Amino acid sequence: MGPVTGPATGPAMGSSEHHASEPLIRLRGLTRTFQRGPMEVRAVRGVDLDVARGEFVAIMGRSGSGKSTLLQLLGALDRPTSGRYELDGDDVFAAGDRKLSRLRAERIGFVFQTFHLLDELTVLENVRLPFSYRSESRGDAKRRALAALHRVGLGARLLHTPNTLSGGEMQRVAIARALVVEPDLILADEPTGNLDEETSEEILALFEGLHADGATIILVTHDPDVAARASRVMRMHEGQIELIGLTESA
Repeated sequence: MGPVTGPATGPAMGSSEHHASEPLIRLRGLTRTFQRGPMEVRAVRGVDLDVARGEFVAIMGRSGSGKSTLLQLLGALDRPTSGRYELDGDDVFAAGDRKLSRLRAERIGFVFQTFHLLDELTVLENVRLPFSYRSESRGDAKRRALAALHRVGLGARLLHTPNTLSGGEMQRVAIARALVVEPDLILADEPTGNLDEETSEEILALFEGLHADGATIILVTHDPDVAARASRVMRMHEGQIELIGLTESA
């Protein structure tokens, strides 16, 4: 990975062009503690962080460092023990479970290492799934799903099922599903972890293209070469962010 600028203290902001606007994401004192038998595990410990709209951020760290737990909190898949998370000025965890479900369906796109596609559905039906939680008409949902699949280069695979696709194609379907609702934020957890080098390069190029089009992306990875594709990298250790800086691609 290319060099990062020196360690930062306090909340980190993006590049200078974003300083004038409010951050899309603001974390203050975010903490997540688990009870495992008699032991208390502090997976995330008082994280303060700002992420500007349009940034591409990579979170690195060893297994158990807290990076995946932090991503779950950012995706409102888990609630913090304490602290505050604002998404575009809204206090995320002030909402009840129903509003959190709507937030996940309408404002956050998820891309996972293991794809999470339904084998009994076609590619098109998998990408239309997020509209199960929204009020769009079937016609509009189909139109937007088609547009998302063409964007990731799968316009010719609409009626295939996931078990007929390669790993790279399945990840493209997962990315299209994340894009279809035009989310404020895309969260990716080790999106190249199950892919070979050539296919990983294709998926990372796709993320770079999304970033160039203005998407806000936060990606968790253990691979420094993957992290180098982001505009900003942060490293987590024992639940805290220890280093934040810009990569050479910024």
